Amino acid sequence: MTTTLMIQGCTSDAGKSTLVAGLCRVLARRHFSVAPFKPQNMALNSAVTPDGGEIGRAQALQAQAAKIPTSVHMNPVLLKPSSDTGAQVILQGHSIGNLNAMDYHTYKPKAAKAVFDSFQILSQQYQSILVEGAGSPAEVNLRQGDIANMGFAEAVDCPVILIADIDKGGVFAHIVGTLACLSESERNRIKGFVINRFRGDIALLQGGLDWLETETGKPVLGVLPYLHGLHLDAEDAIASENAKSKTSQATFKVIAPLLPHISNHTDLDPLICHPHIDFQWVKHLEPIPPSDLVILPGSKSVGFDLNWLKSQGWETYLQKHLRYNGKLIGICGGLQMLGQHILDPLKMESEDCQITGLNLMPYSTEFKADKQLIQRTGTLNLSNPSPVVGYEIHQGITDFKHLTPAIHWTTGEQDGAISEDNQILVSYCHGLFDHPNALKSLLAWSGLNQTVYFDIEQQRETQLNRLADTLEAHLDWQKLNPILGITE
Repeated sequence: MTTTLMIQGCTSDAGKSTLVAGLCRVLARRHFSVAPFKPQNMALNSAVTPDGGEIGRAQALQAQAAKIPTSVHMNPVLLKPSSDTGAQVILQGHSIGNLNAMDYHTYKPKAAKAVFDSFQILSQQYQSILVEGAGSPAEVNLRQGDIANMGFAEAVDCPVILIADIDKGGVFAHIVGTLACLSESERNRIKGFVINRFRGDIALLQGGLDWLETETGKPVLGVLPYLHGLHLDAEDAIASENAKSKTSQATFKVIAPLLPHISNHTDLDPLICHPHIDFQWVKHLEPIPPSDLVILPGSKSVGFDLNWLKSQGWETYLQKHLRYNGKLIGICGGLQMLGQHILDPLKMESEDCQITGLNLMPYSTEFKADKQLIQRTGTLNLSNPSPVVGYEIHQGITDFKHLTPAIHWTTGEQDGAISEDNQILVSYCHGLFDHPNALKSLLAWSGLNQTVYFDIEQQRETQLNRLADTLEAHLDWQKLNPILGITE
């Protein structure tokens, strides 16, 4: 029989994704067949599955932690916000179009069917399913038709663990307040609490833990320490803490604009974590510092974010940056922004059928109804050729066949372009920097020749094992094993 456990959080960013990933790795190391599952996810970081579907990036990381291939069934409903009130709806890996919040509420019964169908498919394949909730179960305004939190847990009759972030402050109020917002059956479903990101002397917390257990009648299953420097693929939010401490080695300056609708910002993780790179996200109204390399990342609303770039002074900055021999890389939406025009005749992203680009590359992009979803392997077309791996997720089609390609795919196709003056490189490839040889070649092209061999995949594995070691040491497995259905 398959055992199912759901992790819900008192708040967004409480640590749900991380706890699921860590538990997946713990169970995989104990030779259990385990899979992650997130019924409904709202995120702009996504990944492509082997069968050409799209899921949240966090679920791809959790699958890696579980040591299994990704599947569209691990995240059957993915919402990719394109505005404050609308989102593209991805159902079992494929877009069914854009819906506003009210339209999606009407559509939810169909989404629910996909959720439970996918859950049944995974349940037939794996011994254990670790389910991640979304946001908080205490959002009473979203309870009707809920498929993301307690609505799902009640429907499949699974136990729940509630995780809370003590670093935010008010952890006991978060937990007790969350319970107060739940029905009696939902409260009974919660089997215990995990407190996340604790710093300091645990003895000073013990009185609060004792009070919490007495007040709620439920056990504290563990207090997890604050893991400084833990850097794993983010579900959506940009980490507020640097992934590494700046050292004297970090002399090569790389910057990227923090676009309002930035997507797949995990593309830049190898640069953020690289010991020789001083990386900076440039936020709204921040001065744009001098740099060696500028990255324009992906966007879920290219026209809006392009206009934002122009309003922030990036157009003038990039012209000067290139004039003084700086290097520039555009990925996916960033590639589209660097062209002459963005054409949207179907009004898929905005009411503007044509938007003037930054005009730094001689091509235009047209948005089409069909979405490109494909995993890729190939070779970078640089003076130091190297293997490149990644995936494409885009609806814009760009004609740059008249330009020098950036990548030759193993399928015989080509991707992206390199400018005539060799200062700009653009590509639709997410994960462009993931292969260590590709990273080294791109940094050499950008001007950083002497660099260490840095493997982001190896770092992910190291961090997942570090996380699993932490859970092994700080969770009460005597209490947790029965909840997980483990009888050892």
